[in-house]
Amino acid sequence: MKLFVGLGNPGAKYARNRHNVGFMALDRIAEDHGFAPWRRKFQGQITDGRLAGEKITLLKPETFMNLSGQSVSEAMRFYKLDSTDITVFHDEIDLAPGKCRAKDGGGHAGHNGLRSLHQHIGPHYSRVRIGVGHPGHKDRVAGYVLHDFAKADDDWLDDLLRGISDGAPELAGGDAGKFMNAVALRIKPPQKSSPKDKPAAKPKNEPEVQIDARSQVQKLIDRFR
Repeated sequence: MKLFVGLGNPGAKYARNRHNVGFMALDRIAEDHGFAPWRRKFQGQITDGRLAGEKITLLKPETFMNLSGQSVSEAMRFYKLDSTDITVFHDEIDLAPGKCRAKDGGGHAGHNGLRSLHQHIGPHYSRVRIGVGHPGHKDRVAGYVLHDFAKADDDWLDDLLRGISDGAPELAGGDAGKFMNAVALRIKPPQKSSPKDKPAAKPKNEPEVQIDARSQVQKLIDRFR
């Protein structure tokens, strides 16, 4: 069994905040893969399902971001999991909007949700870092992540969340590389070949041009046969 955790803040006020993109990712996975209805447990919302034959519980802590570790540690103890069985989906200001990276372990880089997780379960969990971009100055970060995505972000955000959902079974199976490939296919799908890449079709009823390879002497001989 594995636990997928999305980080965010509870309530409609925060639903479209950049800080809540972890919640959004779990909502997309749950919807696309037929998970059970969400229910309250572990100071949060949980749902169960299967990905790649593996039992997966999705958890959205409702303790507010800076106390996320309380909810996660409670679920971890209940299911008797190690921190390495946990994957956390969270916003990442050090990645450009639309970018996504999977990694194991590491520091919290000042992210309040990750800081809380470090305090309660340690640093040895996996992460899916979902790029939301940087406001340009550290003093503007708090207001930036607690602000809604712009309407102009809808297209790339939808593609990214669908890509994360597409790759969720690979992530459950422990293959971060294949997970990233699935995300990339949504963000940059294979280019369709353009008409100029294909040989031009001959117009119908156009006679084929035949090249006469005979020498001038042979042509003269053939004329008088």
